[in-house]
Amino acid sequence: MREILSAILLGMSLCADCFAVTLCSSFLVSREELKKKVLTVVLVFVFIHTGFLLGGWALGTFATDLIAGHVAHFERIAHIIGFLLLLYVGLEMFLDGVRSKSEHLNLDGIGGIILGSVATSIDAAAIGISMALNGIGWNGMVPVSLSLIVFTVLSVVVGMLSGSFLGRKFGYSARIIGGLVLIALGIRILL
Repeated sequence: MREILSAILLGMSLCADCFAVTLCSSFLVSREELKKKVLTVVLVFVFIHTGFLLGGWALGTFATDLIAGHVAHFERIAHIIGFLLLLYVGLEMFLDGVRSKSEHLNLDGIGGIILGSVATSIDAAAIGISMALNGIGWNGMVPVSLSLIVFTVLSVVVGMLSGSFLGRKFGYSARIIGGLVLIALGIRILL
């Protein structure tokens, strides 16, 4: 029971950024667009998020000796990359909101979807490596992976629905606030 609770808490915590990114990136998505995009966004986020977790775990499992001495260094680099990606997305959103432009980086294209999912998945790779270094085997990764999948789906769907609603209600000012939130998330990752 303790392992299941740990898996649930880990899945929830790794998906907080997914929720924030999809919320902030969906401010200018109409209801019609939302219906078309939600499945694609969910699938990409689930695939990349879970892939990064399991990829990090596999890397840690197969190269424990090599990575063991550099884990702190790797995590710092991962945090810097996450910060830069969120800073980029956040600044684009902020500037587009200030300019009131309809051309913006959001979840419209596959590039924006992948960028958002990679930005939120770097921590999952670091967690996967950490779990491997702590001796967690495949049986320990299955519940964590399932939890991550469930909470990624929930966070993306709720984030997109909420963002689209808030965007319709508050327009470009919601986009400016969303950009600032993503920049703050990036700074939190960096620190």
